[in-house]
Parts: sequence; structure tokens; C-alpha cells
Amino acid sequence: MNVLVWLKRDLRVHDHPALTLAAGLGAVLPVYVVEPELWAEADASARQWEVVAESLADLREALAGLGAPLVVRVGEAVQVLARLCKRHGVTRIVSHEETGNLWTYARDRRVAAWARSVGIEWTEVPQSGVVRRLPTRDIWASARDGFMAHPALPVPALQAVAAVEPGLIPSAKALKLAPDPCPHRQLGGRTRGVELLDSFFAQRGEPYRVAMSSPLSAERACSRLSPHFALGTLSIREVVQATAARQAKRPGGKWGGSLSSFQSRLAWRDHFIQKLEDQPSIELRDLHPVAVTRPREMDATRLNAWANGETGLPFLDACMRYLQATGWLNFRMRAMVISVASYHLWLDWRATGAHLARMFTDYEPGIHWPQVQMQSGTTGINIPRIYNPVKQGLDQDPTGAFTRRWLPELARVPDGFLQEPWLWPEARRLLGHRYPEPVVDIASAAREARERIWTARRSFGFAEVASEIVQRHASRSGNREGRRPAKKHPQAQLSLPF
Repeated sequence: MNVLVWLKRDLRVHDHPALTLAAGLGAVLPVYVVEPELWAEADASARQWEVVAESLADLREALAGLGAPLVVRVGEAVQVLARLCKRHGVTRIVSHEETGNLWTYARDRRVAAWARSVGIEWTEVPQSGVVRRLPTRDIWASARDGFMAHPALPVPALQAVAAVEPGLIPSAKALKLAPDPCPHRQLGGRTRGVELLDSFFAQRGEPYRVAMSSPLSAERACSRLSPHFALGTLSIREVVQATAARQAKRPGGKWGGSLSSFQSRLAWRDHFIQKLEDQPSIELRDLHPVAVTRPREMDATRLNAWANGETGLPFLDACMRYLQATGWLNFRMRAMVISVASYHLWLDWRATGAHLARMFTDYEPGIHWPQVQMQSGTTGINIPRIYNPVKQGLDQDPTGAFTRRWLPELARVPDGFLQEPWLWPEARRLLGHRYPEPVVDIASAAREARERIWTARRSFGFAEVASEIVQRHASRSGNREGRRPAKKHPQAQLSLPF
């Protein structure tokens, strides 16, 4: 039979369970559907599409080496799949399970309904440690570890469906995406992902454990594989197994600790994506319905100042401008920019989360939305972390090199006042002119936010709801989120050691 392989966020031929399954069933038709409606969503951007387009070009070359085309079509998924299936006599579709945003969840339901109505069998297979229809968190870790232990699949031999026009990979402009300059972003495609993995294992990763926190050192010491995981140009399993092989060769010293931390992060990734798989509404609604005593605001002035790196809080602004230019930010700084937005500025996490999603070229909904809620204090089961941007600047950028690079308007500010320029005796010549005055008083804003959060947590019935959330989403292992589940105080759980 002819089998259509529907590619989504699995843009590779290595360790590809869906492609391997299809290759054993008959002639294969690999298809990627560019969906304009998806790219019109609030979490999509041109910078993201550019990485996808590069990854598709790389995948097209890899498939050509196997004698198969990568068929690219633009349109609504059901319509595109229906035309291809009819034209090429396809009665079976194979794809990977996808944990995406609510839009892709609804689209998959439409495709499933169409396939049933026309008698086409659609088979979805897992490609990671995320478990669909997981009955209980008690079995998740063993299921995930079992999947990762299974040998990575070799590149399959393919028989291709004949006489298919491959189609063009559209540009961001053709998709009518807004201009989105990102001059220092990472490039897409498996070839570049493999190069990054090799360089991480060869040298870059040695200081990973201690260097991941500062944006100065994390840029090089982190693996930088996140865009490749998000688009599936590398599989999690192949990287887990490659890391284990390196651990066997370097069990001690700096390398041993860094590789162990990296493995924990890979497990942590699947753990968080499982949350969105189990509860897609995390993208829209507070996980705990009474997490705060006062609703967060949609203050356009504060939101724009935060998004553009113009809050008057230097280290925060430097991080946001760096993100604009690179499409990436190290994990601790991601936590900080969300925390300041949600606590000090008291902005609605849905608006700030959508902005960050558009900025991240490694946007992964299953990581992003649970983390946005976690850092905003709306899960009800995490200890609220109210990051002080001044302290973070002093700790993570002690020389001021990062801040000065991205805020050139602060060039004349002495080192001792760089993170608090409002204390500089000559601040009147700077603030409100070349650089904005702080949009909030850090200390008072943090104090008010803390009171709102803890007042909610002391309210009647809060702990009972939090306990239910723990049963549904909390890790059963101390290495997944940093703490073992507490028996009496579920609200104190899930505090990650950033």
C-alpha cells in the first residue's frame, strides 16, 4: 500500500518511529503541511518559521538521499491530506503523537474525524517519553525510562511513492508573517543540531552545571539543542543515549557532574511536556483557580515596556533585548523575566507568555506554558520565586559586560550603579531621557505580590485543590523537579533548582 507519513515536529530520518513503521508497510509519501492558520496564532512568528524552513530544507536533502521526496503543501490539514490521499491511493496515514498548543490539538481532532469518515487508518506513535492517556503519574517515570532505554532506530530503507511534485518551501513573507528581525538566531536543520551535540560533548559542555545560570557563560556552555528538540531534528532518545555513552567515558570530575545535570534536564523536559499532554487547558487557565487574590492586569504600557526592554530595570531590559536579537535565553533568565512580569509588574501571564513564545525560536508549548504558570505563581503547588532583577544582575553579570552590551545608553553609568542607575548622583541627566525611569519600585512591588499570593494560599479550600493538582501533575521522583512530594504541604512542591 501507499502510506502517507505526516511530518509535524519530527523533521529527521534518524530514530523516527513513524517513518520506520511506514517503511515496513509499503511505499512512503513523506508530507509536511504548512498551515497558515497555525502561523497566524498569537504564539507564532517569522523567526520561528525561518528555523522550520531551514529544517525542512535539510530534511528534504536527507530524504532525497533515501530516494524519497519531501512533499510540502500549504493549506488546511484536512483538505491537503484528503487531496493527497485521493490522488495517490493512500489508505493509511502514520505520524508521531504531538503535544502542541490548543490549536494543534483541535486540528488533530478534525483530522481524526475526517479519517474515520472516509475509512483511512491514522496511526500515531510516540517519539518521546510523553505518554498519551497516562492513567496515573505513578507509572510515568518507569514508562519514560523504558522508552529511552530502547535502542534508537536506524535510518530505514524507503520505497517512495512515484511521480509526486515536491512543492516549494514558502518564505515567511509568503505566509504573511510580520517582519521579525532576529540577527543572531540559531540556524535550523539536523546537520547543525548534530554539530552542536558534537561540540557540546567535545568541549563546550564541561562547565555546563555551573555555567548554565549566567547569560554570559550559558550562551556557550549550554547544549543549545532546544530548537532541535522542539522541531524534532534530533530525537530526545538519541541524545539521551549519546549522553549516557559519554557518561560512561567521563564518569567523574566536572564532566561527570555536568553530564548528569544534562541528563536530568532531558528527563525534566519530558516531565513538563507531560503536564500539557494531560491538561491542555494549562495554556489558557490558571492551574489553580484561586492562585491569586487579585486578577492580573492587561496594562499595555507596562507590557510594552517589558517586551521592548524599557522598564528601567537594567538587567531585565538587557535580557529582553538579548532575546529579541537571538531568539534564545538561558533558563534562569527565562524564569526571571516571567517572574518580574507576573509579580512586580502584575501582568497577565497569558499576554507575557504569548510574547515570549513568539520570541523563542525553541518554543515548545509543553515546556513553555507549564513554566510560565510555575514562574507566575498560578500552579498552587510551587513555592513562589519572586526574582529580584537587581540581585540577579549583580549575581549573574558581576562585571556588567552583558548589561552594557545590550544597554549601550548606560555606558556612562559607573559600575557600582549599573544595576540601580536611579541611585547614581547624576541620574537626572539619564533617566527619563536616554533611559527610562523604573516602572515600579522593586521592593514595594515584590511585597505587594507576595502578600497577594500567600493570602490566596491561606484561603479556605486552597490546600485541597493543590493536593489534587499534585496527584495529577507532580513528579514521583526527587530528580524531576527538585523535591520529593510533600505529604502535608503540597503547595511547597516542585521548586526547581535553577
